[in-house]
Amino acid sequence: MEIQLWREILDPYGQAVSEITTKLNNFRLECKNHNIYCPMESIQGRVKEVSGIIDKMRRKGIPFERMEEEIEDIAGIRIICQFIEDIEAAVEVIEKRTDMEILHRKDYLTNQKKSGYRSYHLIIAYTVNTMKGPKRLQAEIQVRTMAMNFWATSEHFLQYKYKNQLPEQISAQLERIAQATTQLDEEMMKVRNEIMDAENNNSIQCLLVKDILNTIENLYRLSNNEREAIKIQDEFYRIYQLNDLNALQHFHDQLDILSEDNQTQSIN
Repeated sequence: MEIQLWREILDPYGQAVSEITTKLNNFRLECKNHNIYCPMESIQGRVKEVSGIIDKMRRKGIPFERMEEEIEDIAGIRIICQFIEDIEAAVEVIEKRTDMEILHRKDYLTNQKKSGYRSYHLIIAYTVNTMKGPKRLQAEIQVRTMAMNFWATSEHFLQYKYKNQLPEQISAQLERIAQATTQLDEEMMKVRNEIMDAENNNSIQCLLVKDILNTIENLYRLSNNEREAIKIQDEFYRIYQLNDLNALQHFHDQLDILSEDNQTQSIN
């Protein structure tokens, strides 16, 4: 086959990879600008090498005229996430897009491969506009965590090195590493949940403190009793130093009751 023909075939796939990665990176930028957590840590893309396409056609017995229909990953996008839960969120982002149609899925999280490979694949249809007009083609989007990506990249390198004939010892090592990466992802999720709980508690505490100080100030204005206001403020500082969110919430609620009583007395 002439080189020019391969270029003619693969150029639209390169365009698709460029456009899809740009769009997903723009989504990441939007999240950053709006101070919203983005489930996508990074996005990578590539067009499959000609040698890889030919090798896949030979292994699967795919005739050249069926190449674009049967090889789904000529255009490949990889979304790397920090945590397992982010994978589902990243997939939802793709599902909501109107410029990418999901044709089918390959869930290697629920159905882990025997080798230990874990990832979530989406096969999408995407249309690019070329000189010859619009071209609808397939692309594969892989969504995985950093730990999964480390394992998959290492396994791919070893498969290439040993020409897909891994020694039994190395296969066993990869299985053990796969188990370790699974455990790592699970532990990272626990850490993430603890961080999120701490952040939520910190946000609640900040709001309570702000409201309490405003209430104390209003009480002083209503009663004009500086001694009482200082007494309440000292009690607040004592409770705040306990670093007990429940105690702070209780103090806030009691202060609200006291404030309402003072407002009623002031009106009367």
